Amino acid sequence: MNIPHQTADIFEILSKGSFICSNSVDDKNRKLYNIIDENFEDLANYFSEINFNLEKGEEYFYFSRDEERADIERKIEQAYRWIDILDFCKAFNNGFGPGFRFSPSDILVQVKMDASLKDKLATIKRTGTESGNQERVERVISELEKFGMVDLENEISKTYKVAASFKYLEQLILSIHISEDIQYEIPQ
Repeated sequence: MNIPHQTADIFEILSKGSFICSNSVDDKNRKLYNIIDENFEDLANYFSEINFNLEKGEEYFYFSRDEERADIERKIEQAYRWIDILDFCKAFNNGFGPGFRFSPSDILVQVKMDASLKDKLATIKRTGTESGNQERVERVISELEKFGMVDLENEISKTYKVAASFKYLEQLILSIHISEDIQYEIPQ
């Protein structure tokens, strides 16, 4: 088994729920992506010994784990949150995806002009501390950044770049299958 010496760095990032992407702004992240790509089988076997599943997406890597039944409810709650965030991002700009660049001020201008976008921002569960749209937008961006789905590209202009791992959210939504029989039913 050929385990690269950067394995601890890889574990440090992935074990926090973040992604390692091929198009990251961070040079270290891009290098780690290449190391994982070159050593995927060995690393997948290594991490499986400590109950982490190394998963490969389209230009990104992440960890998954076999969860206890009690954790499923927490995962569903988080999935709802990600669906709301994805819906907000796509409502802001339909092209919001890997490689897309934006700034918080771009979003705020759009929120001021689009009542629907403003409503979507309001429906994203609040932490209770933000008092306005600017703080809400900053929190959403911060959350996307924390999980490695966007990278700060330019500190001066506060420009962000969407990472390849954003496809994970898109794939999550696409994997939800609603049966034709249930699609038009009205919940009681």
